[in-house]
Amino acid sequence: MFAFRLILASLRGLQTNLMRSLLATLGVIIGVCAVVSAMSILAGAEREIGKRFESMGADQIMIVSGSSGRGHRQARVNALTPEDADTIRDQCPLIRNTAAEFTSAAQIKYLQRNTNAAVLATTDAYKKINDYDVAFGRFISREDNRAARKVCVLGHKIANKLFGEVTPIGFRVKIKGQGFTVIGVMEKKGFLGFREVDSQVMVPLETGMKRLFGVRFVTMITAQATGQEKLEAAIQQVKRTLRGEHKIRAGTDDDFSIFTQEQAKERVADVTKIFEVVLYSIAGISLLVGGIGIMNIMLVSVTERTREIGVRIAVGARRIDIAAQFLIEAAVISMIGGVLGVVVGVAFADLLEKITRVLKTFTPPSAIVYALVMAGCVGIVSGLYPALRASRLNPVEALRYE
Repeated sequence: MFAFRLILASLRGLQTNLMRSLLATLGVIIGVCAVVSAMSILAGAEREIGKRFESMGADQIMIVSGSSGRGHRQARVNALTPEDADTIRDQCPLIRNTAAEFTSAAQIKYLQRNTNAAVLATTDAYKKINDYDVAFGRFISREDNRAARKVCVLGHKIANKLFGEVTPIGFRVKIKGQGFTVIGVMEKKGFLGFREVDSQVMVPLETGMKRLFGVRFVTMITAQATGQEKLEAAIQQVKRTLRGEHKIRAGTDDDFSIFTQEQAKERVADVTKIFEVVLYSIAGISLLVGGIGIMNIMLVSVTERTREIGVRIAVGARRIDIAAQFLIEAAVISMIGGVLGVVVGVAFADLLEKITRVLKTFTPPSAIVYALVMAGCVGIVSGLYPALRASRLNPVEALRYE
């Protein structure tokens, strides 16, 4: 009962200077808003990255040119060829399929409509490895690749941009000014890893490398292991095979790098931690500024209410009661700012998602609890010195204060 009356007394003290008390919450509002927004952005990014990694398949091995070791500067930037993909498939028993890929940007045009898109030159195995099928028509075949035919398969978004509701099978589009016959439209997929496949155009590997881009090396080789549990053994087979093909001597760095879903996750997690440190540091500084603002307001309040404090002590109030009242006032100011900061932070995170259309935000309940706990702690710490100062006032001198 006594504690309840103490809380009521603290609220009456805040009500006396309502506008000043609300202004004192601004720093906490900004700080909590920063905390909630940062956690929402990071949680949303982690969820989105997790979804994209899951779309890659846990049994996939990605092979790219260039060494990941210390000697990477000496390694050849262009080291992988379509023949490497065939060799891996033929000589590695633990590899089920391989797909060599070369990716580049190009303008796609149909009549007066045109758009820029990623052009992926690949083989028929790409569809099987990624569990990614056509919605209309057919995919690239081995015969298309062997004959370097000028045919293409459109991603879902590209087909809509160029043809609308019309099924484009048999129509001709221009890629880099060259005519290609549309043989298929892919199903709506979204992302495969970090590649938005709905916005790409696929052509036969030989056609893309020789007739479109004039290159001899591929960007990446994707290999599919016979099972997730055999992934490490499959990686060792691939390494031995490629080192033999590229005639790499013992003790010399590989001229290629191999990544799996888990390894890619770890690398992204390291980058995410850096962003966490930066964002949380900014939020922490904002909360610190908010705490200093509350402390200043409470010190002013102690000075203004010196006579009131003297009267309360004179009529029997204990020093701990005086300290508790000012601590509660500081905590209430901070918690009000915390609640408003949570509301503003969630709204700001949603607004960022709508404006950027790239960021995917998600506010977990733990973020709200964490922000409110931080706001309460900031209020208590900020109010500690003013509360001690108020409780240590000499009652005689306080009663004389004008």
